[in-house]
Amino acid sequence: MRFGATTSIGDGSNQEDGVFPSVTVFFDPLGAGSANGLAEKILRPRIHAGASVATSSSGASEIYAGLSWDADITERFFIELGAGATVHDGDLDDDGSDGPKLGCRLLFREYAAAGYRFDDHWNLSATLEHASNANLCDGPNDGLTRAGLMLGYTF
Repeated sequence: MRFGATTSIGDGSNQEDGVFPSVTVFFDPLGAGSANGLAEKILRPRIHAGASVATSSSGASEIYAGLSWDADITERFFIELGAGATVHDGDLDDDGSDGPKLGCRLLFREYAAAGYRFDDHWNLSATLEHASNANLCDGPNDGLTRAGLMLGYTF
């Protein structure tokens, strides 16, 4: 489980004000933790689900889920990639208000993280995440781009 906060790193019409407290839960039904070798790690991702909450009217709250893959760089340092989908409550069309215009409620969501394990339970990771409709919806596709810090605990 990870909890923390992100902030918008978009500019212009993509900029969201405020911070976005978030929580993500990871599940390992495919045995990613015991996978050996690159092929097994790719074929056995973890499943993640989470939410982030907007703290300003120009931001979008999200509920998301997807698949995650991680790789150890050293015993303590790791990297992680994830992809999935998100549902948001942000603006769909240009109505004159601030914040990104997203075109449709369901978006693709990807993220990358680099982290450090303090011990077998606690870790800290820096995250970069992006969500957009990949121009598959009628309307704008400003997207959401955020960066943040997440504190993780492994049970």
